[in-house]
Amino acid sequence: MKLRPLHDRVIVKRIESETKTASGIVIPDNAAEKPDQGEVLAVGPGKKNDKGELGAMSVKVGDRVLFGKYSGQTVKVDGDELLVMKEDDLFAVVEK
Repeated sequence: MKLRPLHDRVIVKRIESETKTASGIVIPDNAAEKPDQGEVLAVGPGKKNDKGELGAMSVKVGDRVLFGKYSGQTVKVDGDELLVMKEDDLFAVVEK
């Protein structure tokens, strides 16, 4: 199954965070927080403004993004847990 987001929505897959601290302490799964970084898998066409013109999206497929802990709606597709969220829910693009 493929997802094609509508309007100004994006599909994001969470990037798993480190399970070990810098000093070597292992963090158990039940104590770890959900990661707030992800990779953009799909991008909608954009949102129409008051004049009916389509606004360009500021993220693209493959971008690594930051988002809030409770942002987006979680969906399962082919066993993967993905997030569907509006572009406004994204905080930043992580530059490499």
